[in-house]
Amino acid sequence: MPAIDLTRLRKQASRLADFFFVPDEFIRHLKEILDSYVDRSIRQQPAIAPSESLPSYRTPNMILKQIEQEIRRSANEFPDAALELADRLWDEDHLETRLLAAFLLGSIPPKEERLLARLTAWIKQIHDPSLRAELLDSGLTRMRKEAPDQFLQLIAEWLQPERTRLWSNGLQAAISAIADPLFVNHPPLLKALEPVMEAAPAKLQEEIKEFALTLYKASPTETIYFLRQVLIDSHDPMTAVTFRRISPAFPKKLKEGIQEFIRPKPLSES
Repeated sequence: MPAIDLTRLRKQASRLADFFFVPDEFIRHLKEILDSYVDRSIRQQPAIAPSESLPSYRTPNMILKQIEQEIRRSANEFPDAALELADRLWDEDHLETRLLAAFLLGSIPPKEERLLARLTAWIKQIHDPSLRAELLDSGLTRMRKEAPDQFLQLIAEWLQPERTRLWSNGLQAAISAIADPLFVNHPPLLKALEPVMEAAPAKLQEEIKEFALTLYKASPTETIYFLRQVLIDSHDPMTAVTFRRISPAFPKKLKEGIQEFIRPKPLSES
């Protein structure tokens, strides 16, 4: 891969932003930029994003970040154009174009009604957990910050008991919220998560583990209290089993804080 000249990159990204209102030209110039930063030594065959059937330019992260910086203002001021461009980028079916589409979605005003329609439709097209996590993070950026009540309502809808297929979306969006230092409205978020955490389905144990670790990093005391209450309130014996399985990944104090509630019971107590 050629060395990255920051001055040249800024000029390329600025020039690309000039085509914000002309999706065909934007995508053509975008591909030229991405292709110019490809490491040819590892691109003898079409590059594939990890765990995903999308081709990838294997572009350094800073390339996309510079492009995002140049188009952020236009996305905010012209949401209709941003959505049109986001749709075209998403349909290009490359990892980088879909990451930019997710960024655009999270850059438009959260009151834009079409935001959730796009988010819902795109999530259904994703099989790769990392790309889904990025979409739920980037795509909800402004909603988390500027419309927290709307964000919490969305999480609550995804986590309804009868919507088990959407629980992973709610958990992943919650992980992004907890990881965001600007999001401080933890109590209602944890309240919405209680039914899912109490059920603790085995198929979601990786997301549950990631959420617990993310919450612990933000607030250790709150995490221990929350998980203890979850384990106390749950009537499903598999809840303790799931937490016992993931507990080896927990920090020592967190593991000790819930140990008495996940310890296997003697047969006489079963």
